[in-house]
Amino acid sequence: MVVNHTFRFVWIGLLLAGFSACTGVGPTANLFRSSSPHEKYGQSLKEAKLDRTALGTDWLSAGERALRDSLKITIPYRESGYFSANKAFAVGYRIDAQRGDRLLIRVETQGQKETQVFIDVFALESRSQTSLIAASKADTNVLAWEPRRTQTYLIRVQPELLRTGQYTITVTREPALSFPVKGRDSRQISSFFGVARDGGRRRHEGVDIFAPRGTPAIASVDGTISGVGVSKLGGNVAFLTDTDRNIRLYYAHLDHWNVKNGQHVSIGDTIGFVGNTGNARTTGPHLHFGIYGFTDGATDPLPFIRLGRGPARQSLLPASRLGDSVRVSVTRSAIRLAPTSDSPVLRDVPKASALTILGGTETWLRVELPDGLTGYVMSSATEAENRPLRRVVLSAPRPLLDAAYSQAPSMKTLPTGASVDVLATTSSFQLVRGPDGQTGWLPINVAP
Repeated sequence: MVVNHTFRFVWIGLLLAGFSACTGVGPTANLFRSSSPHEKYGQSLKEAKLDRTALGTDWLSAGERALRDSLKITIPYRESGYFSANKAFAVGYRIDAQRGDRLLIRVETQGQKETQVFIDVFALESRSQTSLIAASKADTNVLAWEPRRTQTYLIRVQPELLRTGQYTITVTREPALSFPVKGRDSRQISSFFGVARDGGRRRHEGVDIFAPRGTPAIASVDGTISGVGVSKLGGNVAFLTDTDRNIRLYYAHLDHWNVKNGQHVSIGDTIGFVGNTGNARTTGPHLHFGIYGFTDGATDPLPFIRLGRGPARQSLLPASRLGDSVRVSVTRSAIRLAPTSDSPVLRDVPKASALTILGGTETWLRVELPDGLTGYVMSSATEAENRPLRRVVLSAPRPLLDAAYSQAPSMKTLPTGASVDVLATTSSFQLVRGPDGQTGWLPINVAP
């Protein structure tokens, strides 16, 4: 039986190696629409009829399941995890992101073989509806992405088949645009978007950045200058068009300009100099900075230029613990949607409940329950399964199952009188260690 499995893995590996050397989806690539590397890889499995094998089916199913069973994280965030060649793996992370963010998703892997990891970002329209909006390039484990709308998104990470390794995912945020006043940052903003003006007759359509008169107001993007002129409210003004994002940047109250209409500028070029022209003559010198969409009017510029939240500082889980089996060590513990103590509870589990560590941090473990539920649990609420809970002597022969359900395959039959150590439990099964050290599952009603 081992020989057959080995042959199947080698055969699938050779086929996948051939596909990874292609730039498309085989000879009929032109018949398919442009798609992400993940989709092309899945199509490769189907072209080779590997989707009819258990491993191929499991890989496709794992990718779909990650979209339904995603967990919630807050940026910046990092955690470590583990994937095995023997089990298809994919994980989904749900995030809240704003228009104006620039997110960097990086997945670093360690293993015996170089591993391609597919990173895809989906807009989460509803719990059952997602739409792909960004994907990492083939053979890269990094994705830089800017959301076009403020909403919930889902990051899916899935390695190729037949790879075993550890990974660290890091998600960080930085502003999409460069700061528009030289030598300043968002801490110098003192008036924000939406604040009442003229006794409530209008709203502030930008942010005010105070700086000494003559400080350079600089280009936040590469683009084209338009609308250089004078207005009653803005004084000396200029617009900078960013066609990549379909927005126009508005620079107002300039002391004087340094550009002309139609001029192409690069990030950091001087648009003009900070002043207090227009209706700002009674205030100190500052730049009024606004952003206008091509079709949706004024938008809050703060997310586009505010300081990033810094690097992810979570302490990573030691690699030696990835894949370990643990049990709940307290009376009851919550399995949560996110690695925070105030996140929604997916399930409360009692003491001695069996958990498998899929990843996480030193403080919060991302675990899987025997029935497949995944979530986060506090590391301090768990313990290793080294010390048995109790010992049971079997009164009749019992099959040792490889999973905690009645139809699971039997690994061996334990004879009458066999002494087993109970390591952890579920509501219906107990994880035991047999006389030879092999672990497996027995029904909970097995008694001395």
